Amino acid sequence: MIERIVLELGPWSWWVLGLLLLAAELALPGVFLVWIALAALVTGALSLFFWEAPFWSWQLQFVAFALLSVASVLIGRRFVSSSAESDEPLLNRRGESLVGRTAVLEQPIAEGRGRVRLDDTTWAVEGPDLPVGTRVRIVASSGRHLTVEPV
Repeated sequence: MIERIVLELGPWSWWVLGLLLLAAELALPGVFLVWIALAALVTGALSLFFWEAPFWSWQLQFVAFALLSVASVLIGRRFVSSSAESDEPLLNRRGESLVGRTAVLEQPIAEGRGRVRLDDTTWAVEGPDLPVGTRVRIVASSGRHLTVEPV
């Protein structure tokens, strides 16, 4: 069946596949199908040149498409990931965004553990033993625990 479709449409089958993949990228955005569509379009361009060549069988066309797909996805990932910088780098890292802030101990630090209130949340803190009401600065974050030192 695939052989028949490729033979009937000729080199244009790859162009049709590439355009369908680009249309699918519009419907399902994620900047992934673009790279596979690019591979299909390049395979179509190669098919325009080599269509009459005896070595350009449909099997070789699929191998070329697969190799071009892998190469374009790898190159595309490198291109997209290097250019994507967030204006809010600490958006989903709330604990790290608290480093440098000061707070007042809500519970004393005893045996290295206590609690502070920041905004609407109480956080477990680690640091030297200190009484309630001591002003502390957050110096590090590790998961759910903040490390503090007296100001």
